[in-house]
Amino acid sequence: MSRARAPEAEAYSEAEIRRAIELLFFAYRDFTSGPDAVLAEHGYGRAHHRVIHFVGRHPGITVQQLLDILRITKQSLSRVLGALMRDGYIRQQKGERDRRLRHLFLTEQGEALEAACSAPQRQRVREAFEEAGPDAVASYQAVLKALVTPGDRQDVLTLLDDD
Repeated sequence: MSRARAPEAEAYSEAEIRRAIELLFFAYRDFTSGPDAVLAEHGYGRAHHRVIHFVGRHPGITVQQLLDILRITKQSLSRVLGALMRDGYIRQQKGERDRRLRHLFLTEQGEALEAACSAPQRQRVREAFEEAGPDAVASYQAVLKALVTPGDRQDVLTLLDDD
């Protein structure tokens, strides 16, 4: 007995799916190359970049919120965050209402590092959007949203809407 397949499941060939996956790998490699070069000058890696990015985009984010976003262990975050704080890129502030909470902020030095890391990425995305055309922007964002685990999408969209 054969199972009925959803029409969407057959809409794309295995070759198209594989090609899209490989393009995603290559795009990620090139998307991260600019920040990687900047971070290497400071002895940092991509984990440091992710922390700087989210602290910069969401000033006052708590350590727990950052753990929820990054989905890394407390030990991993502690190592990365400790280095960024020790080197003067991030400062921590206790919560006014709940003193147990630790809110994170970029320092001026951290803002400069975040800008240096994000500038090549913003430029790369801007150029890709221009090359792909205005209709591609919405489709690209729709594909990325669909790649996010369904149970996490609303949280991700809420985080993005905080702009």
